[in-house]
Amino acid sequence: MAEPYHDARVFLASLDEDWRRHVELIGPCLLQPKPSRDPYEALVRAIAYQQLHAKAGDAILGRFLGLFPGAIFPRPEQILATDVQEMRDCGFSASKIATIQGIAQATLDGVVPDYATALVMADNALIERLITLRGVGRWTVEMLLIYSLERPDILPADDFGVREGYRRLKGLEQQPNRRQMMTIGQAWSPYRTVAAWYLWRVPK
Repeated sequence: MAEPYHDARVFLASLDEDWRRHVELIGPCLLQPKPSRDPYEALVRAIAYQQLHAKAGDAILGRFLGLFPGAIFPRPEQILATDVQEMRDCGFSASKIATIQGIAQATLDGVVPDYATALVMADNALIERLITLRGVGRWTVEMLLIYSLERPDILPADDFGVREGYRRLKGLEQQPNRRQMMTIGQAWSPYRTVAAWYLWRVPK
């Protein structure tokens, strides 16, 4: 079976000696997108995990999905009809509940596009459209672009792990800021998504 990110790995390894060593250390890119998830589901899941460790996010999301037996994932109408206290009991903060309800309403209003529509939208057009929603930032939409829409050239320049990974890769004293990261990352195009995956894995 062909290695799905072979070309990206070869490209990144050819950038310089630091990248070559790191890519060889980590091996093939094992990025695993979830293309079956439409933007609405991907956004709600991303909010559930925001600012939490994976295990805590798993627990909260598990309790939330338990409110909807028989459904793989609740539809927007079901979320809007759910009692706020029930959502609080799952572990969601008041602000996250408001954000999730807002995503559900925006989906019904057509602001959050369906999968087919999102698939043909440009990266920046989708980002600009979705960051208008309460509690949805650029990083959240970038995760949607990477994991649901399988976009190959996304660099989450606000991501701590990406910036810290680059700092360690290059032995810098300080992390680059967002603007510096975007400038540096231009050299990794058209494979910035895979570059981010490797930066998340730079050893401490």
